[in-house]
Amino acid sequence: MAAALAMTSATETSPDRRGFRLAARAAGLVPSAIREILKTTESPEVISFAGGLPAPELFPIEDVRRAADEVLTRDGAAALQYGLTEGHLPLRQWVCGHLRGVAGLKVSPEQVLITTGSQQALDLIGKVLIDPGDIVAVENPAYVGALQAFRAYEADVIGLPADEEGIRPDELGRLFRNASRRPKFLYLVSNFQNPTGTSTSGDRRREIARIAAQHGVPVVEDDPYGELRYSGDSVPALASLPEARHWLYLGTSSKILAPGLRVAWMVVPDAKLHERLVTAKQATDLHTSSFTQRLTFGFLSRPGALAAHLARLRRAYAGRRDAMLAALPRHLPPGCEWSRPDGGLSLWVRMPEKIDTVELLRICSAGKIAFVPGAPFWAGRAVTNTLRLNFSNASEVRIEEGIARLGRAAASMLGHPSGGGFQRKEGEEINQHR
Repeated sequence: MAAALAMTSATETSPDRRGFRLAARAAGLVPSAIREILKTTESPEVISFAGGLPAPELFPIEDVRRAADEVLTRDGAAALQYGLTEGHLPLRQWVCGHLRGVAGLKVSPEQVLITTGSQQALDLIGKVLIDPGDIVAVENPAYVGALQAFRAYEADVIGLPADEEGIRPDELGRLFRNASRRPKFLYLVSNFQNPTGTSTSGDRRREIARIAAQHGVPVVEDDPYGELRYSGDSVPALASLPEARHWLYLGTSSKILAPGLRVAWMVVPDAKLHERLVTAKQATDLHTSSFTQRLTFGFLSRPGALAAHLARLRRAYAGRRDAMLAALPRHLPPGCEWSRPDGGLSLWVRMPEKIDTVELLRICSAGKIAFVPGAPFWAGRAVTNTLRLNFSNASEVRIEEGIARLGRAAASMLGHPSGGGFQRKEGEEINQHR
């Protein structure tokens, strides 16, 4: 009897008999080693080019306060109540008019779903469209948040080679013809892509839309940065082109107003898919905050408010982009290449192959400088000598100092005795890609 009781006690307390048992897919939810490294860079003295952050000193705080007061005075009860999953109707109507002007998209409020940030839209797309093992095509490198969202639903994410005009159509066509199964969708960031800063050209957009339509593959076009253009000409959204057939379009107020409000939108022309996405959102958060939706609409719909705010952002960010582009050739060692974005918040650097940018970040952390190593952005084989630099969240003076520190750290890894300060002679070629 004593032996039986001892066996029972051991069984009851056995660690594999108690507690939570994770779903199989949870094994793929691996914490980011890069994020752990970046925890050490949060102090004010660190010059950070890491997060893709809008500049907080440019947030229209007084305008937002005024909009909040107006919402609570005029519509307080509804703003604090549950709301429609689809979103606040006046905001959806505003989105329709806005997209007609800036992206050439003609949509109706019934096709718009308000989401809690674009990241929720990516998660909902994964939840509704992806079965384990489904192929999802992305440009390579790709936005790391999209990779995380799609992999969470066990997608086989395949990265397609891209150049300064976007995804290469020959590689896109080859994948669509030869894949073991038809990809569920193609995901791309058409304007000032995260992480590279490059934009898909007008001709390339038409070719991508044509190939996708030919093979019956939908396109998910993510456009968080489209209104942050500082040079070059605007290009209509891929989804607006006659060649486009099946598509979703994502936009957000995070980069043009404030990310903390978490108000974004997804345009879903397919009525059946829209219904499924609404149902999936109901199971996630019921609806995006009634208050922040009304507050966002209050600011965006005030005549001239958005235009004035965008003009301020563009002036500041253009100056910071130019400061970084001017500092890079002064301080980075020979053999480095970088993009020259016409807009957005960041640019992309390729170091000499000898440099592993995770190790470079460790060295830079000691010198109180931060960036994001490029490896997590790659689908498939990681390219370890790449990195992303955010230019929107530092002053021009701090950009100059930060790039100088980065250059010294890179030089030390290459064994340059000078430790940086690489001044080029006039007319000397600088390795850059546009």
